[in-house]
Amino acid sequence: MRLRTLVLLGAASFVLLLALNAYLQPALGPSNSSEPVRVFYADHISRAHRELIAEFNQLHAGRIEVVPVDLPFEKFSTNERKELLARSLRSKSEKLDVFAVDLIWVSRFARWGEPLDAYFPPSVRAGFMTTALKSCIVGDTLVAMPLYLDVGVLYYRRDLIQRLPDGAAVERRLQSGITWEELESLRKRLGYERRPFFVYPAKAYEGLICCFLEHAMGDDSTYLDQNRLAMTEPAAGRALARLVQFVRKGWTPAAATGFDENQSYRWFLDNDAVFVRGWPNFIENFSGFYPDTSKLRAVARAPLPHSRGGSSRSVFGGWNLMISRASSKKAEAVEFIKFLQSPRSQRLLFELSGYIPVHAEVYRDKSLIAEHPELSLYHALVQRGFHRPMIVDYTRTSDIASHFLHRAIRGDLTVDDALRQADAMIRSNSVLLK
Repeated sequence: MRLRTLVLLGAASFVLLLALNAYLQPALGPSNSSEPVRVFYADHISRAHRELIAEFNQLHAGRIEVVPVDLPFEKFSTNERKELLARSLRSKSEKLDVFAVDLIWVSRFARWGEPLDAYFPPSVRAGFMTTALKSCIVGDTLVAMPLYLDVGVLYYRRDLIQRLPDGAAVERRLQSGITWEELESLRKRLGYERRPFFVYPAKAYEGLICCFLEHAMGDDSTYLDQNRLAMTEPAAGRALARLVQFVRKGWTPAAATGFDENQSYRWFLDNDAVFVRGWPNFIENFSGFYPDTSKLRAVARAPLPHSRGGSSRSVFGGWNLMISRASSKKAEAVEFIKFLQSPRSQRLLFELSGYIPVHAEVYRDKSLIAEHPELSLYHALVQRGFHRPMIVDYTRTSDIASHFLHRAIRGDLTVDDALRQADAMIRSNSVLLK
């Protein structure tokens, strides 16, 4: 497995170099005052990204040209993206100016990022959601600016719920946030006792950590108060036990131990499951290629279920923008970031690609909310969302935790053994070799 990871990273580095080299010769050739300053921007380039980059380049024609370096989620896992960017930045190359980071990477990437306090003073930051800005500060220094948020969501098939005589009432209850016990009673009422009806990603990766933390926080809202993955706390045991039971009781397909979120979505649609745990832009992404549009039209969103006596809690995901400390085009890079963060750009990112806005003004746009009522749900979920631990070695900790959680769900270890071994390895500062 270690060899495979190295091969993948080598291939990823090669792809990045090819993307950069397509523009490198003119950028590094003899200076010509008539040529625009080229700003290299590495990210997953969605449809919304492409449109905004094209608009920015047109507005700044002859002065600034943003060159996208596409690192699509379909080809690179988040960890592969992280290592690829780290390699490029470690070399202090000027070939990368603006780059997107998962919000949990900010602490690790701070050493390579340009401090941004002078470019984004408090008066500018005041327009952004506090929860989005929180992940951009390391120590007392602003090292990133938010681009968009993600937050955990429960998706369900309205057409299947509406088969119940009180389907409308059940939907209203779903929208207010139901308990796991209520979800179990729905399984019986819908006739799914002998088939899976709730899907979640149980592969050994970050998505499983997100599910685990939502269960733990939905059971005990103080679970992350120590800013670490406390694997031996009672809430951790209850969270993992529930995830294990979902598979053992047949709520969740056994194949989910190999699923990331996109595979979960596909199984949910292909097999007519009722519920799936996901992220906000599932429908927008799948509408571009999933053949059965009638199923997609029947999918609705709701808060995640919670334990009896607890409350629905959603983990924050999302991506922030950083500027390479080695960049010689910092002023132009800042101009581009501010363009992406304008309320108009934030609205377009949401409407075209389903990304949750980070600019507070967007949520005051009544016409947008009337056209997209799901934005009100996202805003409510953000209010009770939570961040994962913001620590430099989060990736190491997460890799270890997801490995042992996955083994327990697969049935290789008991819940207690999995949590105990994960805790011991995290505390020993060991690194998991995949």
